[in-house]
Amino acid sequence: MKKATVLIFFFFTLVTAMAQTGAAPAEPLQFKEVEYDFGSVPQGKPVYHNFELKNTGTKPILLNDVHASCGCTTPEWSKEPIAPGATAKIRVGFNAASEGAFEKFISVQYNESGQKQIKIKGSVWQAPAGAAPPNASVQFLKQQLQ
Repeated sequence: MKKATVLIFFFFTLVTAMAQTGAAPAEPLQFKEVEYDFGSVPQGKPVYHNFELKNTGTKPILLNDVHASCGCTTPEWSKEPIAPGATAKIRVGFNAASEGAFEKFISVQYNESGQKQIKIKGSVWQAPAGAAPPNASVQFLKQQLQ
């Protein structure tokens, strides 16, 4: 019985050790958030959001390419390497030209083989046509000031 207990203990120790050495390295590029909801956006008004990222690895990270799933979304990023422990931003703009809900994906390629994806979403509402109706209160206030 003693030999069986020792053998079982040895087996579990060996399996645990193998599991620890076979663990995948942590991803060096970490985003503060990977999705942003603009909520309700008026049609014709471009909106922007900055996605913050951090290099948690031990080597510099170079963002090789950042591209959106369509032409209405424009990402901007620094071409400079991100040092270990440093942070950077990707500025994503959305041209709210079409009415309705939207969901756009932005692919981030770094260090030749790494890839991440971030997302923006929201809803575009159409502003009423024509000028705003006259405000009677403004005329009343003007008369009071004279």
